[in-house]
Amino acid sequence: MGERLETLKKARDRMIEDRDAHAKVLAAPFVRDTAERARNKFVEIQALIDALDRAIKGENLVPVTN
Repeated sequence: MGERLETLKKARDRMIEDRDAHAKVLAAPFVRDTAERARNKFVEIQALIDALDRAIKGENLVPVTN
């Protein structure tokens, strides 16, 4: 696995951990201010995860040259 692909996968894993933390806040009893911030961060992080998924997919399509 290339170094670039490995870096992208590590970044994706870290963002999933961050997203999960915000999901836990959203699943907790409702506190308006906290829930709004968690929701916004969740959406922002999910967009980043989607972008990382596209980048990983793109890396898998690039032929390996020796």
